[in-house]
Amino acid sequence: MEMFVNPSKIWLHKDFVDFRKSINGLLLIVEENIPMSPFDEALFIFCNKNRDKLKILYWDKTGFALWYKRLEKDKFKWPTGHEQDCLELNEQQLGWLLSGYDVIGHRPLFYSSVTL
Repeated sequence: MEMFVNPSKIWLHKDFVDFRKSINGLLLIVEENIPMSPFDEALFIFCNKNRDKLKILYWDKTGFALWYKRLEKDKFKWPTGHEQDCLELNEQQLGWLLSGYDVIGHRPLFYSSVTL
């Protein structure tokens, strides 16, 4: 049995969430902040303020499921300093997040000319 659906999108909600929220409370956050229906084949990732707990919400075609992870000693490397409410991740970045690595890395820079 697979833990997750085969997601077409993985969305990370950047702001910290009160972890007393369960499926219904997290669904409201998805509907208000993420440009995708919670019924799509997607994972929606949330973190608590202490960055030691993570919840992943998804629709498995029969109902909503909620996956929960609590770290005993470490913290998740949660992205900060971005203007968007949510960030789209790929499967590799999700693996990095769950393994304790930074999912964003260096930000791309865009220039119109070279100055010497």
